[in-house]
Amino acid sequence: MNPPLQNKVVLVTGGARRVGAAIARRLHAAGARIAIHYRGSEHDAVALEAALNGLRPDSAARFRADLLEADAPAALVRDVSARLGGIDGLVNNASLFYPTPMGGIGMHQWDELMGSNVRAPLFLSQAAAPMLAAARGAIVNIVDIHAERPLKDYPVYSAAKAALAGLTRALAVELAPAVRVNGVSPGAIVWPEDGQFDPAERERVLASTPLARVGGAEEIAQAVQYLLEAQYVTGQILAVDGGRSVYL
Repeated sequence: MNPPLQNKVVLVTGGARRVGAAIARRLHAAGARIAIHYRGSEHDAVALEAALNGLRPDSAARFRADLLEADAPAALVRDVSARLGGIDGLVNNASLFYPTPMGGIGMHQWDELMGSNVRAPLFLSQAAAPMLAAARGAIVNIVDIHAERPLKDYPVYSAAKAALAGLTRALAVELAPAVRVNGVSPGAIVWPEDGQFDPAERERVLASTPLARVGGAEEIAQAVQYLLEAQYVTGQILAVDGGRSVYL
């Protein structure tokens, strides 16, 4: 029997680095052909594309798009389909994450955080839906445990991820039975690179995580692969958080 993802085309947004790159590599290892979306990480996208094609020729391609632009999601889906011959799976991983303490929230922050975390996944899913339905494919959204348990000083991000969780369940209803839609809800998975969490905060997070460690990007990728392949699972959001949501 062929593996479930063999020769399937999967679009991974924000797929050039960190968690997105881990997802791309794992799905590629499972036999998928990978559309690597990126916005600013061109160097990483070029390197990942070359590495994947070095393992299996013509199995990966990169696509640049700013998903905050109104027409970008539909254009990205068209470009991927034209280049790779369709879309069998969509992983909505691209996201912006930064604090917005009350009293200083502006429309720019609202538009960026809601746009990247909710609007783009919705319009990517809508644009890809006909192809996904024809392929009996699946969507996996990368949510966050703070969708249900808000993170202090991050009200807009927390609200955006809560909306994405709701959207995941709504799309599971709207696109059934042809397309399955699920989510992965990470906890502490690789720290932000911009110093948003100081050492004391990192220690506090680890102290409230039953497995007592930060998760790896590969562990999110493993969950994404499962949900792309699980044929009788839809409308679910799987927490991959070392048990932290039990404590929050």
